[in-house]
Order: sequence, then C-alpha cells, then structure tokens
Amino acid sequence: MSDKIRLIVAGACGRMGRMILESAVCNNWFQVVGATERPDHEMVGRPLSEAVGITSLKDVLVSLEMAPLLSEADVIVDFTTPSASMANFSLAAKRGKGIVIGTTGFSPIQQAQMHREAGAARCVLSPNMSRGMNVMFVLARILGAALADFDVEITESHHRGKKDSPSGSALRIAENLAASRGVKLGEVAAYGRCGKELERPGGQIGIHSVRAGEIVGEHTLLLAGQGERLEVTHRVESRRTFAAGALLAAKFVVNAEPGIYSMAQVLGLDRLADAASVFCEMSLEEEGGGPS
Repeated sequence: MSDKIRLIVAGACGRMGRMILESAVCNNWFQVVGATERPDHEMVGRPLSEAVGITSLKDVLVSLEMAPLLSEADVIVDFTTPSASMANFSLAAKRGKGIVIGTTGFSPIQQAQMHREAGAARCVLSPNMSRGMNVMFVLARILGAALADFDVEITESHHRGKKDSPSGSALRIAENLAASRGVKLGEVAAYGRCGKELERPGGQIGIHSVRAGEIVGEHTLLLAGQGERLEVTHRVESRRTFAAGALLAAKFVVNAEPGIYSMAQVLGLDRLADAASVFCEMSLEEEGGGPS
C-alpha cells in the first residue's frame, strides 16, 4: 500500500485544476486518485490524461460525482464555484476526509453554514494560497493600526474571466485593516467611484477591481498621509504559486484535528498574526495616536 496522500482534484480541467495536477504528479507526497468536473464538461467520463496531457494519469477518469471517489482518497483540493465547493465541503465532513478550498465568492449564508459544520470538518479555507499574500493579510492588520489616520485604497487586478469582484484576497486585506481600526468593513467600504460630489470622507477604505487579459493576480494596498504614502504590492507570476500552497495545505489538513483552518495556520504565521492583534488592540486603546 502506498504511503502517499491520495488526492482528488475538483474542477480538474480548469486553470487551477490543471496546475494542481501538474504540481501533484511531480511531488512525492501525493498520488492523484480522482478528478471531477461540472456535468456539462466534455471530458467527463474520459481519462484525465486526455484532459490535461499528463500520461501518468491515464487510469484516472474525469468523474461527475465526488461521493464514489472518496473511499479511495484522503483529501480533496477544490478551486471551483461556491455552490460546488459547499457540496464538497459537506460531503468531506460527513465522510471524514480533508478538504482544501481556494474558491472565493461565498455568500454570508454559505460561510455561516461552513462554520456550523466545522466540528466535523477538516478544512483549509483561504481566498489566496500564496505565502506572500498571507503575510500581506497580517501586514494589513499592523499597518491599519499603526497608520490609523492614513487614507486607504486597495486595488486588485485579475484576468478577464474571473467571475467575482472584488477578489476574495482584496476583501480579506480590507477586512483585516478595518478590524485593526475597530470598525466593520461594511461601514467604511467604497467599491469604486463614479460621479460628482465624491470628496473622500475620513476612515473610508476604497476597493477597486481591474479585469483584463491574462493577469494572474495583483494586489496593492496604499496608505496615504500628510506628505507621505506607503504601498505594499503582491504580484503572482504563475498559478503554480497557488498550486504549491494548496498542496502544502493538503499535507497539513490530512492529519489536522477537526476545524476550519487558514493558510496563516498552515504556514505557521499564527504567532505573527497574534502579535498583530495585540499591537492593534494597544493602538486602539491609545488616545490621540496620530503623529507627534
């Protein structure tokens, strides 16, 4: 019997699915044992090797149903759609399997359902699997508190086919920054601007989206004060970055206790995140915390 982690890739024929498969077959930790696609996909029922051009996957068929595959698997990696990911999450929880979800665009109701089922699930859920972006999430908490009087603008750029906007990563940056200032994002967010009489109010967090060509992913956090500004930009050059992170998450979640985990926990950024929280709380407690 193989000691490898037995992997199912949901949405196997999509951009991210293909990249995860390419990375997994080159990784000694994993064995690809299953793949799924949406009902109307032309590759359903055919060898995965025909879909992704990887000869070693000739014995794996592209399946319509996830459930029959789970008895031979340890973990699912899912970059699909909110509805499909929700179904796979619930199924994995019921069958005691791990799942890594990189899908974005979940509704508040869907998020609440996930957390209700967290006691039975072993899941890594993150809008971005890259190491650099997860450090940026923590930085947003630190910078938002340290520069509490600075204006904030977040810009994200992605390929023309991305279906949700703003990106999940842009929202996570904004949410972390708003929390560092003791406010809710919904109270201070401005999603793009158009029209007149739009003078910027204090405390607003601007979020802007660009969709063009084949941009894999770019996020910029701008903080601007009197006479100075600070910009933090993260660029992804290849989807291999996300695939590598997803496989790290898969290794982590296979042996994890039940719960929903972040990539910060997978990457060991917990202490940095905790330190950021303490720093944010101290900053919020200070009065007149502007520059002296």
